[in-house]
Amino acid sequence: MNEFFPDVPKIVYEGLDSENPLSFRWYDAEAEVEGKPMREHLRFASAYWHTMRNTLADPFGVGTAVMPWDDGTETMDNAIRRVDAFFEFLEKVGIDWYCFHDRDVAPAGATVAESRANLELVTDHLAQRQSETGKRLLWGTACLFADPMYVHGAATSPSVDVFAHAAAQVRAAIDATHRLGGLGYVFWGGREGYDTLLNTDMSRELDHLASFLHLSVQYARQIGFEGSFFIEPKPKEPTTHQYDFDAATCLNFLRQYDLLDDFDLNIETNHATLAGHSMPHELDVAASAGSLGSIDANMGHPQLGWDTDHFPTDLYLTTMVMRCLLQVGGLPHGGLNFDAKRRRGSFEPIDLFHAHIAGMDAFARGLQIAAAIRADGRIDEMFHDRYRSWDGALGKRIEQKEISLEQLEDHAMHSGRPELNSGREELIRSIFNDLLR
Repeated sequence: MNEFFPDVPKIVYEGLDSENPLSFRWYDAEAEVEGKPMREHLRFASAYWHTMRNTLADPFGVGTAVMPWDDGTETMDNAIRRVDAFFEFLEKVGIDWYCFHDRDVAPAGATVAESRANLELVTDHLAQRQSETGKRLLWGTACLFADPMYVHGAATSPSVDVFAHAAAQVRAAIDATHRLGGLGYVFWGGREGYDTLLNTDMSRELDHLASFLHLSVQYARQIGFEGSFFIEPKPKEPTTHQYDFDAATCLNFLRQYDLLDDFDLNIETNHATLAGHSMPHELDVAASAGSLGSIDANMGHPQLGWDTDHFPTDLYLTTMVMRCLLQVGGLPHGGLNFDAKRRRGSFEPIDLFHAHIAGMDAFARGLQIAAAIRADGRIDEMFHDRYRSWDGALGKRIEQKEISLEQLEDHAMHSGRPELNSGREELIRSIFNDLLR
C-alpha cells in the first residue's frame, strides 16, 4: 500500500528537551497520572470531517488545503482511498479513536438505497482497517444539514417526507456505527431550529424532534447497539436559534420528553463560547445532571462570533477541562474528539500533524496540571470550606427537605446577622497560576 504521508515518521514522545516539531513534548501515552495512563485519561479521537474532508474554504474564497489523497470526486474509489490515508494518519500521530458523519466517509447516492449501499461498502473497509490497526470508532453520526432537502430542518422539517428521509439516513448511520463497534452515536441539531417564529410552530417541531429521537433509540436497541447516545448543544449557526442551544436547554428538553435516561451530552468548547458560556460552565451543568458523555475538543476565537474550530492550545482551558474529568472519574463512553481544523493558511498535509500534536500536548499538560492542583489540595480545601456551614445540622435538614419556612424564620431570628467569609477568588487564581508551571 502506498504511503500518503511518506515524509512523516511515527510521532513519539521525546520530552521537553526535544526540538523536533514532529514529536510530543508532554503527551507520553503510557505515563501514569493518578494511577491511569494518559492514553486512557485522554482518549483522543480525530474528526474525519476536518482531517480528511475540510478543504479550508471560507465564505470569501475556495479551499486552500493540499490533499494528495483526494482527487476531488465523489466516487467510491476516492472514498476508499481517503479511508486508507486516514488510518495511516491515525497510526503515525498515535490517535486510537475517530469520529465521522455518514457523508464524510461515503458519497450520497441518487436514491436512499444507493446512499445506504455506498455507506455499507465504506463501512466494510473501515471495519477491515480497524481490524488491521486496532483503531476504534468513538462515535458516528448522520449529516442531516448539508443536503438541500434539509433547508428547513430534518427531524423538525415542516415536510413529513423530509422527516422520513432523515429517519432512513439515521437508520443507515446507526447500522454503520453498530457494525464498527462505536462507543456512541451523536445527534447534532444542524438545522434543527428556526430563523423566525412568524413561520415556525416551535412546540410541534420539538414534539417531532422528540419522536425522532425515541424512534432512533428504539431501533438501535432492537439491533443490539449498546453504545451511548449523545446530544451536542449549539446555540446558533446555521439557524438563528437552535433547539439544542446549550447544556441546560438540552437537559430540559430530554427531561420533558422522557429521554434523559437514554442520552448524555457531547459538549464542544466553541459551542459553549457561542452560547455565552465558558467550557467549564457547560461541563459542570452536564456533570451535575450526571449527563456528561463526551467532549469535542477545540476552542473559538475571542474576537470572532462564529464557529472557528481552532485546535485547543490554551493551557488554562485544557487544565479546567481535565480538572472536571478527573473530578467525575473520566468519560466511560466518550473521549476528546478534535473537532478542530487547521487555519486556512496552514494548508500543507504536514500541518495536520502539527495541529494534532499541539492539541494533544496541550491536553496532556492540562492533565498533569489538573492532577497537580488536586494533589496540592489548597484550591479544593478552600472550595469545601466555602460551603462548610451547610455541613452542620441546619444545612443537612434543608438539603434533606426536613424543615419548614417557619422553622427557618425562627432560626434567622435567633442566630443574628450572618457572618460572611471572603471567596478568596484572587488567591485561588494565584494558586492556580502557580501550578500552571
